[in-house]
Amino acid sequence: MLRFKKTTYINIDAKQQETEEKREIPEVPEGLWSKCPHCGQILYNEDRKQAHSVCPKCGYYFRMDAYERIAMVADEYTFQEWDVKLEDRNPLDFKGYEKKLETLRQNTGLSEAVITGRASVYGEPCALAVCDARFMMASMGHTVGEKITRAVERATKERLPVVMFTCSGGARMQEGIISLMQMAKTSAALKQHSDAGLLSIVVLTDPTTGGVTASFAMLGDIILGEPGALVGFAGPRVIEQTIGQKLPEGFQRTEFLLEHGLIDAVVERKDLKQTLFQLLHMHSTSRETVHMGRDTIRLADRDKKIEKEKKKQKDSPDAWERVRRSRMQGRPTALDYIELIFKNFYELHGDRAFRDDGAIVGGIASVGGIPVTVIGQQKGKNTKDNIKRNFGMPNPEGYRKALRLMKQAEKFGRPIICFVDTPGAFCGMEAEERGQGEAIARNLYEMAALTVPVLTILIGEGGSGGALAMAVANEVWMMENATYSILSPEGFASILWKDSSRAQEAAGVMKITAEDLKRLGIIERIIPEVSCAGEENLPELAAYMKQGIKEFIEAYRGTKPQQLADMRYERFRKM
Repeated sequence: MLRFKKTTYINIDAKQQETEEKREIPEVPEGLWSKCPHCGQILYNEDRKQAHSVCPKCGYYFRMDAYERIAMVADEYTFQEWDVKLEDRNPLDFKGYEKKLETLRQNTGLSEAVITGRASVYGEPCALAVCDARFMMASMGHTVGEKITRAVERATKERLPVVMFTCSGGARMQEGIISLMQMAKTSAALKQHSDAGLLSIVVLTDPTTGGVTASFAMLGDIILGEPGALVGFAGPRVIEQTIGQKLPEGFQRTEFLLEHGLIDAVVERKDLKQTLFQLLHMHSTSRETVHMGRDTIRLADRDKKIEKEKKKQKDSPDAWERVRRSRMQGRPTALDYIELIFKNFYELHGDRAFRDDGAIVGGIASVGGIPVTVIGQQKGKNTKDNIKRNFGMPNPEGYRKALRLMKQAEKFGRPIICFVDTPGAFCGMEAEERGQGEAIARNLYEMAALTVPVLTILIGEGGSGGALAMAVANEVWMMENATYSILSPEGFASILWKDSSRAQEAAGVMKITAEDLKRLGIIERIIPEVSCAGEENLPELAAYMKQGIKEFIEAYRGTKPQQLADMRYERFRKM
């Protein structure tokens, strides 16, 4: 029997080609490339850093270390680090804690989980405190709390605004109750900083949870958030385990917080430096040192010209026609006037408790070089917009947002300009549950004592307490076709005469027109409308208001804070 030896045939050419291909592939050093965990895109790390660590394909936000964030917002070579090395503590004598800290220092090059110092943002000086998740998930132990407290104290002493970038897993378990005390310590330092009339801005980044959320992270005068950042007191896993339910998509993300009134804005990284500059600049401009300047034609001169034009008109509209005009769909809204009258308007959101109410808009702007706080009741321009704005009928959270912005204006010495246009405060079950009456009453109570000038302009409907809650002012002006009343003519007729169809008759006896209210001493000025306010004459009306607002601010410049409150009290006391 013949046995054949098994032969293995090898393709020499293929083997040689594979070897050559391997030789041609260059060795890639570590750290040059990274993979987007969201879309899987392979990214060149240098390009990713140039794009502020945002994936160009899907927009995913990579986490940034503290020095990357500082480089992103601070002017080059302006950052001066403070408290580089502080003595560490192990208050609980926790086993292995010192060794863990030392290992992290060697691996990250950080001394602790926060970097503090002084920098400039497009020339505006500020103190920075930037958390770094690479160091124990930026948990807050004694040293973190001490560095933040020292930075805030130094900023108070040097009269600097504070900008804080937060990220944290919360309190540091290895330091127990000492970690918990840092929440109170950092909060107390920020209270002293605030009482000194200084600005604090917080930028929430992913993730910000636990004791940091429940202390300095939510105490900024202005709170911004990066898109999609997780922010909450208890983490989502803890909540799910506690309540035994699956959380909705987007829960505890910054967009969720914005909708629920807890933060002012969500800002993309590419816009962050400009946003910080705008906010810092508007708070660094002193109303006492800026020359406002005046137009050559004052309102008194314009009024004379307008009166001549109006005399040419044969008939003056009756009260019901004024009501009809105040409700016209095409009538300009608060945002229309804000856009044309003010510069650099930056809208702020939320009542810091429940929700952002679209029926009230507000923020910081400037007019004639003077920073002001602007607040307006906002109606929609179409059905979808009206639903978003609740037809200009604010809920309690809307009034609380307005009051929050007014108190912020008082802290920084900014005049307050309010635009009123509402059929009335929203009357619904939810509004009552959340304290509609208390919210309106609180506004009346607090506005009476504000120590900055307050001007209210009625631009459309001024319905009941819902309007008055933004009209406890040093002066109240009305557009000629606006109305201001105890309630709607329909409601008046229904209550007194049990017949809402007599609304037109009611309008005549209620004394709700600008002319009536000027005679009664309820308002100080009528803003004339030669033709009914609309898109065509909006620029002219806005220019008239702008000049009037500048004259108002100029008239009250130099008035002592308490005197402003006293003048407001006497204004209403006479009524």
